[in-house]
Amino acid sequence: MARKDIKRQEVIVTGFGGQGIVLAGRILGMAAALGDHRESTLVQSYGPESRGGACCAQVIISDAVIQYPYIEAPDILICMSQSAYEKYRTALKPSGRLLTDKDLVAPGGDRPEVFSIPATRMAEELGRKMMANIIMMGFATAVTGVVSLDAMKTAVTASVPKGTEEMNLAAFVKGFDYGASTLKGREKKKSGTAGRIGAVR
Repeated sequence: MARKDIKRQEVIVTGFGGQGIVLAGRILGMAAALGDHRESTLVQSYGPESRGGACCAQVIISDAVIQYPYIEAPDILICMSQSAYEKYRTALKPSGRLLTDKDLVAPGGDRPEVFSIPATRMAEELGRKMMANIIMMGFATAVTGVVSLDAMKTAVTASVPKGTEEMNLAAFVKGFDYGASTLKGREKKKSGTAGRIGAVR
């Protein structure tokens, strides 16, 4: 493979302890490595508190061997708390994609394109607030395409507690469908704009 063809994506998943941030990062890396047969690394960090403090998972996915596992400028930034957004927002590449929990993060106006989902609210509606991270992973899969749908489904099933596989898979699909719907809505909006320009001519 020519060097220029090597695809590499750097992803930061961040929020606070207790949201399943590290598990989300582990699922993403596992899906890339075992399902999509690519290289991946995971580096996790916690704040001073084990629960409620800052939490971060850095995942690199690449077609080539990864020499250095730490991320300085992510291609994809997934924020599930306002403090996480404030801490990492300036690190995101200008062309990078920002994904947020709609009810927990209020992004500033400095980024033209933000993908948001009310993941925590949707998880509460499902009766399991702890599944917000799984919903977010479904949303990220649809919006970014950084890993395949089948690989993520397999990784989710293998990573969650026994007896909760179906429930978590349903949460994942709910997030994925929301992401697919979001993309479709944006495509329609773009098409509508193009049509109006054509009519003026």
